[in-house]
Amino acid sequence: MENQTEKQSKFKMWFKRLGWAGFFFFLIKGLLWLIIPYLITKGILSK
Repeated sequence: MENQTEKQSKFKMWFKRLGWAGFFFFLIKGLLWLIIPYLITKGILSK
């Protein structure tokens, strides 16, 4: 089982490798997985 410091160091390594562009890419990608189904259901239910 990983402790908290190992998880933080892995996150820091990942963040240094990808930088801000990679961080925002994955953030937007994650948000789209939530927004697109929401908009589809709103469109279907509003008809």
